[in-house]
Amino acid sequence: MGQQDGRGGGSPGVPARRRGQGELEAQVLAALRAAPEPVPAGWVREHLGGTLAYTTVITILTRLQAKGVVTRQRAGRSFAWTAAADEAGLAAHRMRRVLDGETNRQAVLASFVSSLPPQDEELLRRLFQETEGTEETEETEAAAQTEETAQTERGGSDARADGREH
Repeated sequence: MGQQDGRGGGSPGVPARRRGQGELEAQVLAALRAAPEPVPAGWVREHLGGTLAYTTVITILTRLQAKGVVTRQRAGRSFAWTAAADEAGLAAHRMRRVLDGETNRQAVLASFVSSLPPQDEELLRRLFQETEGTEETEETEAAAQTEETAQTERGGSDARADGREH
C-alpha cells in the first residue's frame, strides 16, 4: 500500500520525491506526443502509470493549453487533447516565452548569440539565409501573381473597351 500521488517513495515513512519544475508538464507532453491521435485525459493518466489524480492531469492539460502547447477538441462530453508541437517546436516556444519576459531583447539575443559555439552560430546564420531566401521567393511569386492578375484584368477591360469602340 504505497503512496498514490505519483511522486515516488512507495513505502510508508519514506519521503516522496519532489518533482522538478515543469517535470510533470514534460511527462504529460511526452504522453501526448506518443498518442496515435487526440486522446482524453484518462488516456494520458493511464499512460503515465495511473497514479496521478484525474484532476491533476486535467489541471496540467489546461495549463499547457493556456500556454499554447496543447490543443483540445470536443469529444462527446469531454475533450480530446493533442500536443501542438513536436519537441523542437516546444523548445522554441519556451525560448520565445523567456525572451518575451525580458525588457531588453537586443541585449538578451546578443548575449545568447555570442555564447554559442561556432558550429551553432554558423547553423543559425545558415537558417537565417534560408529563411530570407524563402521569404524573398514568396514575395517575388506573390508580386508576379499580382502583376499577372492586374494584366489580365486590364486586358479584359481593354478588350471590352475595344469591343465598344468598333
